[in-house]
Amino acid sequence: MPEILLDGKGYALADGETVLDALTRGGAAVPSSCRSGVCQTCLMRAVEGSIPAESQKGLKGTLQARGYFLACQCMPGGTLRVERPGAEAGRLSATVRAITPLNRDIVSVALECSDMGDYRAGQFINVFKDGTVSRSYSLASAPGIDPHLTLHVRKVAEGRVSGWIHETLRVGDTVAISQPLGECFYLPSDPEQPLLLLGTGSGLAPLYGIIRDALRHGHRGPIHLYHGSRHKDGLYLTDELHALAREHASVQYHPCVSREEPSGDLRRGRVVDLALGDLTALAGWRVFLCGHPDMVQSARKRLYLAGASLKDMYADAFIRSAA
Repeated sequence: MPEILLDGKGYALADGETVLDALTRGGAAVPSSCRSGVCQTCLMRAVEGSIPAESQKGLKGTLQARGYFLACQCMPGGTLRVERPGAEAGRLSATVRAITPLNRDIVSVALECSDMGDYRAGQFINVFKDGTVSRSYSLASAPGIDPHLTLHVRKVAEGRVSGWIHETLRVGDTVAISQPLGECFYLPSDPEQPLLLLGTGSGLAPLYGIIRDALRHGHRGPIHLYHGSRHKDGLYLTDELHALAREHASVQYHPCVSREEPSGDLRRGRVVDLALGDLTALAGWRVFLCGHPDMVQSARKRLYLAGASLKDMYADAFIRSAA
């Protein structure tokens, strides 16, 4: 008889029974509510074994690609090893290979981690300062392009982790990190689909990985990247992004400042306002939002009203704390 394996324990799966039924009948604590595949409360991840396509219906493509499924809709044909969401966030050891200033507040940190395995450009990892303190940082690197994992870390006033990274961490040091997490990454499912990427501050990090990953996969649709800061000295990687736009006719890069008069190719205004001024109809666009949670929340609503579908919007906005 096939089994469902969870937390090192096996649960017998009867004919016509769902994963959720088998686990709850066996006494496993699995959150659930509607049991009809709508609320997604019973979301789980398949680690080994095959899951039917019906059990992933309604999930974002990024979740499907990572093996997530709805336990209440899953009737596997054989043994399946599963885990709860977030269980993949175990600690790995990484070595600091480079620390490079990007502007006065942000440094690029390159990490070598032989145990990382596969990751997607735009995901994030947790960096542990010690046994109890950690912060989440998006990956600016792209697999197949960059030799190491790369983070963009902005120094926050009195930040326990960002201050440690800026002031204490050195090349050659070993740090603990998590497995890659998050759903804000590119999937090559529709190479003609137009892409809109909006970021502020160090929110450029995942967008820099996503845009290069999309191009590596041969994305042919238009790509618009808007990166904003209050002042021009808060922008970074401008030379690299201008070069990317020159090399690829499909790419348009818009550096934006909101609190000073622009010069050169800089534009005055907030990224959301400028994007909506340029692109008034967003039906069919895929959107990536990265930066301050307030910006992400506001942009999501305004872009939806401009025609963008919620299922085509991707964001991993972190709750701000003393970073």
